[in-house]
Amino acid sequence: MEQLNRLHKQIQFIHEVDKIKYILRRTRLFNSDRAENDAEHSWHLSIMAMVLAEHSNEPIDLLKVIKMVLIHDVVEIDAGDVFFFDKTQKHDNRPEEMEAAKRIFGLLPADQAEELISIWLEFEKGKSVEARFAKTLDRLEPMLQNASNQGGTWEEYNVKYDEVLDSKRIMKDTATPLWEYTQALLKECVKEGILKENEE
Repeated sequence: MEQLNRLHKQIQFIHEVDKIKYILRRTRLFNSDRAENDAEHSWHLSIMAMVLAEHSNEPIDLLKVIKMVLIHDVVEIDAGDVFFFDKTQKHDNRPEEMEAAKRIFGLLPADQAEELISIWLEFEKGKSVEARFAKTLDRLEPMLQNASNQGGTWEEYNVKYDEVLDSKRIMKDTATPLWEYTQALLKECVKEGILKENEE
């Protein structure tokens, strides 16, 4: 009976997180006009974690990073997505996100709920080497998308070079090769005219 109850809770959670597939992000798929959804974003970051882990400046627990990127946006089922460059809303550590984490992960058996809330909070705080690497990936993917889409959301929301570069600085001490790649790519985007420099 206890095992059946545990399974019921896990299935309930699995049903609930299906909703993440319907949450559209501002960024669009590579070379596409279609908006990416949160499930696609999380999957892509997981693939990136496996492929790019070797570029971390410090050893990382890859499984923890993958768990982080798979669940980091689950709270948006309740709290909604906030565009990274939206200056009218706070992007990180919103109270509604904590409430969402408690509700959604709370559908699971207590031990699993506790683990996932803990991992989600670790990502949000961005202090551990795994959290910093996960955030690095979260900054890298939309940059690659925008570069492939002739500026994408940079163009649409008039985001300038300095803002984009500043948003990627977490990479500098976390994954130096990715930081160097980012700097070179952004300069190329400016040269190609798909990312505008700040006006003097």
